[in-house]
Amino acid sequence: MQHPRTAALPGAASPTGGPQGLAALTLAAIGVVYGDIGTSPLYTVKEIFAPHTGVPLDAPHLVGAVSTIFWALMLVVTLKYVVLILRADNHGEGGGLALTALAARAVEQRPALRRGLLLLGVFGATLFYGDSLITPAISVLGAMEGLEVLTPALNPWVVPATVAILIGLFLMQRFGTAVVGRFFGPIIVLWFTVLGAVGAWHIAQEPAILAALNPLHAWGFLSARGWQVFAAVGAIVLALTGAEALYADMGHFGRRPIQIAWTGLVLPSLALNYLGQGALLMGDPAAIQNPFYRQFPEAWLLPALVLATLAAIIASQAVISGTYSLTKQAIQLGFLPRMRVRYTSAREMGQIYMPGVNWALLAGVLTVVLFFRSSSALASAYGIAVTLTMMITTVLTYFVVREGWRLPAPVAIGATAFFLAIDALLVAGCAIKFLDGGWFPLTLGLLLFVLMSTWRRGRELLMDSIRRDGLPLQDFIAQLDPRSVHRAERTAVYAVADPDTVPQALLHNLKHNQVLHARNVILTVRFYDVPWIPMERRVDVQALDHGFWRVQVNYGFMNTPDIPKALELTASHGLAVPLFETSYFLSRETVVPTPGSGMANWREKLFATMSQNAGGVVEFFRLPGNAVVELGTRVPI
Repeated sequence: MQHPRTAALPGAASPTGGPQGLAALTLAAIGVVYGDIGTSPLYTVKEIFAPHTGVPLDAPHLVGAVSTIFWALMLVVTLKYVVLILRADNHGEGGGLALTALAARAVEQRPALRRGLLLLGVFGATLFYGDSLITPAISVLGAMEGLEVLTPALNPWVVPATVAILIGLFLMQRFGTAVVGRFFGPIIVLWFTVLGAVGAWHIAQEPAILAALNPLHAWGFLSARGWQVFAAVGAIVLALTGAEALYADMGHFGRRPIQIAWTGLVLPSLALNYLGQGALLMGDPAAIQNPFYRQFPEAWLLPALVLATLAAIIASQAVISGTYSLTKQAIQLGFLPRMRVRYTSAREMGQIYMPGVNWALLAGVLTVVLFFRSSSALASAYGIAVTLTMMITTVLTYFVVREGWRLPAPVAIGATAFFLAIDALLVAGCAIKFLDGGWFPLTLGLLLFVLMSTWRRGRELLMDSIRRDGLPLQDFIAQLDPRSVHRAERTAVYAVADPDTVPQALLHNLKHNQVLHARNVILTVRFYDVPWIPMERRVDVQALDHGFWRVQVNYGFMNTPDIPKALELTASHGLAVPLFETSYFLSRETVVPTPGSGMANWREKLFATMSQNAGGVVEFFRLPGNAVVELGTRVPI
C-alpha cells in the first residue's frame, strides 16, 4: 500500500496554521532547538584540558582554547547554519531527510547521482540515531556530576541518579510533550540567562580573557598544537553538538524565530559562559576538576544542579522527539518498515509517540550510561556522528545551491570548499577517538544504514515481482462479464502497491467467495519527497469500467496518513465511499527469498524478516479495524 515517490507533486505546500506571535515562536524555539547545544558548557572546557589532549592549563592556552570555541560557534553555527543552511528549506521543512529530498530533486535528471545522494543522506540520517543515544546520556551524566562538587561522598550516586532520571524521562513519553513543552522555553531562557550572568561575573574578575575574541588567538592555538591539534579539536567539537537541531526543527518554528533566538540570547550566553570558565581557570587552575559548577558560589551549587538537570532533561527530550519524527519520515519515504505510531495531541500532528523506538532508545541510552559511566569517558564517543552529519549536510547543500538555486559555480564551490575544510578538521579531530568510543555511534549508524538500504531495495524487488507475476488490471476489467459474477451492494477498497495490477486480495475474493462488490476501489498511497501535500491535492480519482475506480491518495513525508478521511474527498469526483458500507481488503505479502540477481541471500532473508515484523497497515493508515479483511500471498524476490 505504501509506495514512496521522489518526484515533487505540483501544488505541494506547508500547512498554514493560525497566526502565532514571533515572540511566542522564538520562546518555543529556545526551549526545543537549543537544549542540546545549551548543555555543552557542562563538559566542553573540562575535556579540552583533559590529560589526553596534551593542552597545558595556562593563560595563553586558556585564551587560545576559548577563542577557538568562540570562533567555532561563529563560523559553524552562526555562518553555516543560521545564515546559510536555514535558507535551504524543503517547503518550510528542514533536517537531514528533507535536505536529501531537496538535493535529490535538484539532480533528478542524473539518476546515478541522485541515487548516490539519497544513500548519502540516509547514512547521515542513521548517524542521528547514534547522537540520540549519546545526547541524553552525556547531558544527564554531566548534570549529575554536580553531585560530586556538592560533596565527594555523593560520587557513587552519580550513575544511579542518571539511570533513574532517564528511566523516568522515557516512561513519560507515552503522555506526550504537550504539557511539559509549555515549560521548556522559560526554563531554558532561565538557563541561558544564568549561563551568561555567571560567565560575565567571572569575566569581570579576569578581563584578560576577553583577548579570546581575537581570532588570531584561535589560529595560534590550533597551529601551535602540531599533530596534537586533532585531540584538542575533538574536544572543542563538543561545543557544537546540537547545531544540526537548528536546521532539523525549522519546520516547527520557522527560520526567523530560530535566528532571533540564536543571535539574541543563545550565542551571547554561550560565549559569556565559555569566556567565564576561561577566566575562572586563569585565576584558579584547580577548578579544572569541574569548571562549570566551580563558577557558582557554594550556596548556589544546589540550585545550579537542579537547573542543569532540568536543562539536560529538556535537551534529551528534544533529541527523543526528533528521533520519533525522523523515524516517521524514514517510514514514509520508504526506508523503514511501518511501526506503531501514537498521536499524543489532537491539535498538534507533530506530537507523536512510537513505543518500539522509545524502548529501543531507552535500552541503548542505559547501555551507554552503564558502559561509559562518566561524561569524560562518553565525550570520546561523542562528536564523530555529529561532525560526519555536518559534512554530509555541506555536500548535500552544494547540490541544492548549485543545481537547484543555480548560484554561480565559483560561489557554490568556494563556500562548499570552505565549510568542507572546517568539517574535515572536525571529523579528523573526532576520528582519533575512534577506539576510545567513537566506534559506537559509527557502528550503530552503519548497522542502521544496512537495515534502511536493505528495506528500500527489498521493496523495489517486491514491486518488480508483483508487476512481473501479476495480472494487468485493464485487461482483467476488459474481459470481465459483470453478469457472470454476483455483485455485493457494498464498496470494496483494495489497498495495493501497484495500481496497474489486479490485487491478489481481489482474485482471492473472486476465487473463493465468487463475488465482486458493486464498487471496487483500487487504492494506492504515495508519499512524496515534499513535507506537506495540501488537502486539495490529497486524492486523484479515475473511473474505470464495470464499477471499478482507481484512487491515489497523496501525502508528504510530514503528513499524517488517514485513509478513511482522505476517501471522503472522493465524493466530489463522483465516488461515494460510505463509512459503514465499506470493506478494506489487504494483501499481506510473505516474502520468499530466492537465489538470483536481486540482493545477497543474507539481505533477502533480512528483508523477509523485517517485512514479517513490520507494523500493521490498519493502525498506520487509521483504517477501521472492524471493516478490514486481510488475505495472505507469497511473493518471491
